Amino acid sequence: MADRPLIGISTYLESGVRWGVWELPAALLPAGYAGLVQRAGGLAAMLPPDEPDLAAAAVARLDGLVIAGGPDVDPARYGADRDPRTGPPAHARDAWELALIDAALSARLPLLGVCRGMQLLNVALGGTLTQHIDGHAEVPGVFGRHRVEPVPGTLYAGTVPEETAVPTYHHQSVDRLGIGLIPSAHAPDGTVEAVELPAPHWALGVQWHPEMGEDLRVMRALVAAAGA
Repeated sequence: MADRPLIGISTYLESGVRWGVWELPAALLPAGYAGLVQRAGGLAAMLPPDEPDLAAAAVARLDGLVIAGGPDVDPARYGADRDPRTGPPAHARDAWELALIDAALSARLPLLGVCRGMQLLNVALGGTLTQHIDGHAEVPGVFGRHRVEPVPGTLYAGTVPEETAVPTYHHQSVDRLGIGLIPSAHAPDGTVEAVELPAPHWALGVQWHPEMGEDLRVMRALVAAAGA
């Protein structure tokens, strides 16, 4: 048990959260993320937003990193005007997670981006986002499912070689790919559903939410890379 890799997971920072008699600011993470890390053989550590210049120090203590899902990335981060359907910015979280991604890539730390995390990985490498697409978040607050097809020869295809149905909830997607990124899975409508950096990096982004499903293969691959 002591040899389990330590996987950091970025979190929300929300005000006015209620539990018991309390209503206070709180660092939040849906329990599915930590549960997925644990079931895949890792130890989970929450990483609430902090000063960006501390990201390298945080990454140095980790064996792997997950950038979790969450609010829309500020379009200013990729030089775009705000679409009216884009959600309010989360400036502190954008800054912290971009710094974490930069530090992880510099250190060649295994990295998995989930939904927003995939989009932020793309933005961190100079890519852009489409600010609204239909059909990937049909009912507010309810995860849907659709199929994704792996791109042969990619890290993702080596991990999940067949077409699978995945839990999904998003209204934005990758537009122009960031420098060095390649697409590694697509939805039936052509939406890029996974991106990755080629070796020697282990950096993968998935547009869906593996923490809301039962398939452990993507997280097991991250934990295995972290353990190595």
